[in-house]
Amino acid sequence: MIQITNLRKTYQGVDAVKIDHLELYPGEVIGLVGNNGAGKTTFFRLLLDLIRRNEGEILSKGNSITETEGWKSYTAAYIDEGFLIDYLTPEEFFYFVGKLNQLSKADVDDFIATYHVFFDGAIINKGKYIRDFSKGNQFKIGIIAALLGRPELLILDEPFANLDPSSQLRLVDMIKSMATDYKMCIIVSSHDINHVSEVSSRILLMEKGSIIKDIAGGDAAYSEMVDYFKIR
Repeated sequence: MIQITNLRKTYQGVDAVKIDHLELYPGEVIGLVGNNGAGKTTFFRLLLDLIRRNEGEILSKGNSITETEGWKSYTAAYIDEGFLIDYLTPEEFFYFVGKLNQLSKADVDDFIATYHVFFDGAIINKGKYIRDFSKGNQFKIGIIAALLGRPELLILDEPFANLDPSSQLRLVDMIKSMATDYKMCIIVSSHDINHVSEVSSRILLMEKGSIIKDIAGGDAAYSEMVDYFKIR
């Protein structure tokens, strides 16, 4: 689905991202792990064409993301609250995103109803603007809005960080099922090596902008990450 070749982004002569070659495939859950400053968010912004690379190429389904826009129809992301319209209520925001994806209000209502457990009764029909919700609930709104278009590629930056334990576990199950049921390629950045090893089929360990390890997810990946971060 994604092919990356000789990708480089520099700031003041320092490499923020430097990836020689990387391929991501449908049905994979990719865990992107690294300490602060490793380049994870910069990498995401490059994947979404939010910032321009200095060198290299990113292809989505064989097409350059900087030269075509077709990839936007099957790509969704939630990186931070900048992806929300905080002066809307959650319902207004969902209807707005739904309209962008040619969904009726009834379609959106039916879709949102399937996530009532994830929302845990704290978001819908509360008469509040998005800006007035907690960070955790804002994340929930952003994640579900990203799913409204049934994307083939989903990018989530630190989705577990502000969620309560119950919501974290529900999100783990959701990510696993989406990758399996819809063959969605999902990239998850997280500092939580426990959750990321559990949810990921593949883990990319990032350091100083480069992918230094590309390993299968699971218990072995968790142990390898523990060993790596213990000496950092």
